[in-house]
Amino acid sequence: MSAEGQMSSTEQTPQSRPKVIKTNQQQVVLYVVLTLILSLATVWGGRAMLRSSETLIFAVGDANSGEARFANKLAAVLKNNASRFRIKIVSNPDNAKAIAQFDRKQADLAILRTDGKVPPRARALAILEHDLVLLLGPGNKKVKSLAELKKKKIAVLAENDSSLAFVRSILDVPDTPDAAARVQMAPQGVTLDKLLAPASGYSAVIAIVHASKAVRDKAYEQVARRGGFTLNAIDEAKALARKIPGISEETLTAGTLSASPEIPDDDLDTIGLEWLLVAQSKMSLSTAGDLARIVYENKSELGLESGFATRIEPASVDKDAFVMAHQGAADYINDDTKSFMDKYSDMMYLGAGALSVIGSIFAAIYAKVTRIAPEKASELSTAILDVGERIEHAHSLDELECLADELEAILRRAVVGLRDGTISTDGLDTFKLGYEFVRDEIGMRREHLKRHAGDAEKPGDATAREALAHDDTNVVVVKTAQSA
Repeated sequence: MSAEGQMSSTEQTPQSRPKVIKTNQQQVVLYVVLTLILSLATVWGGRAMLRSSETLIFAVGDANSGEARFANKLAAVLKNNASRFRIKIVSNPDNAKAIAQFDRKQADLAILRTDGKVPPRARALAILEHDLVLLLGPGNKKVKSLAELKKKKIAVLAENDSSLAFVRSILDVPDTPDAAARVQMAPQGVTLDKLLAPASGYSAVIAIVHASKAVRDKAYEQVARRGGFTLNAIDEAKALARKIPGISEETLTAGTLSASPEIPDDDLDTIGLEWLLVAQSKMSLSTAGDLARIVYENKSELGLESGFATRIEPASVDKDAFVMAHQGAADYINDDTKSFMDKYSDMMYLGAGALSVIGSIFAAIYAKVTRIAPEKASELSTAILDVGERIEHAHSLDELECLADELEAILRRAVVGLRDGTISTDGLDTFKLGYEFVRDEIGMRREHLKRHAGDAEKPGDATAREALAHDDTNVVVVKTAQSA
C-alpha cells in the first residue's frame, strides 16, 4: 500500500469520532427530553385523577324556598373555591317531594327538617338551622300547659303546612274535622298583632320560626311594646323530646325576641326542630368529609338574607342522634381524618416500586434500541495488527513514518474514546500489548533502514544499495526472532 493510501486511512479515523460523540450527545438530550415529558405526563395524570370533578345531585323543593337558595349558594362556593365537586340542583314542587327523590336514591344531597320523614339511608353532614316553637298568648294571658289548648282555637304561624301537622302532634289533637277547625294555619300574610287581637278569636298562637330569623325580627319587639303578647314556656319540653323523635330541647335566653321590653325576661324552655344537610350513606368518606369541611369553613358565605343557615353547626356524632352523622363528616368533626400520606402511603410505596421496575425496563429498552454501544478497546487491536503487517513492506523511512503516524492516531483515538465513553475498557490490556509490540517493531525496522541506508552510500557501491533496498531476508529474521 502506498504512503498516500496509508495517510488517507489514518485521516478517516479521527473524522468518525466526532460524529459518534455528536450522535450520543443527541441521544442523551433526547432521552432527557423524553424523561421530562414522561414525568410531566405522570404528574398531570395523577393530579387529574386526584382532582377529577365529581357531580353531586342536590334535591330541593320550590325554587324560591330556603333549601333551594342554600343549594345555589353552596354550588357557588364550590365553584369559587375551585373544588372538585359540582352541584346539580333538581327542583321539586315541595321539600317532601325532594326527600322522596332522595329516598329513591335519585339524589346525593337533600335538606330535611327532623319532624318529617327521614330516609333510612340519610346521613347528616351539618346542622343548618334550628326552628323554635314559640307559644304566644294574647296580652298578659299565660298558658300553663299544652293540654289546656286542646279544646281551644289555635293559630299556627309558619312558612309551610308541614308545621300544622307537627303542632297537632305535640298537642295530641286527633285527626277529626272538629280538631282541624280548632288548630289551623294562620292566613297567608296576616301579622302577629292581628292574630293576637281579641277579634281574631284565637286563644293562642304557636309560631314556628327559624332561630336566626327570630333574633333579628323586630316585629316581636313592636308588638310587645303595645302589650300585644306573652311568651310562655313549654314545661313539657323534656317529655316531648323523649316522646316524639326529632324534637330537641331549646332554651331561649333573656331578651332573645325583644331587648326593650325584655322578652323573655329570663331563660325560658321550649322545643325546637333541626334542619339537616344530609347525604346518602353510600357516599364515600372522603367526599362526605370534604363537603362537611367546605360547609363549616364557608359559613359566612352560605347564610341567606332571611337568616336561614347563618349559624351552621357540626352534625351530632352521638350514636343515639336522631339522624346519624355520615362517618366521613364524623371523622372530620372528631379530627380523625387521615392525611394524604395516611390514605395513600401504601399505594405510593407500591407505585414507587412498580415505577422503578418499569423505569428500569424502559431505560434498558431505550438504551438497547437507540444508543450506539461503545467500541471495545480490543477491537482497535485489529487496526494495530494491520499496521504491524505493513511494516515489512515499508522500504523507506518516509513510508515507515507514515505507519508510525497511523499507529499514533490509533492510540490517540483510544485515549479520546476512553475519555468520552465511545470506547470501553474491555480488552484494554490486549490493545496495550499490541501497541507496544508494533511500536517496537517500527523502531527495529527504522534502525534497520538507517543502518543499511548508510552502508549503501559508500563510494562505488550503488549496486549493493539497490540490492539492499529489495532484500528483506534480515527483516524476516528479526521479525521471527521478535515473535519468538
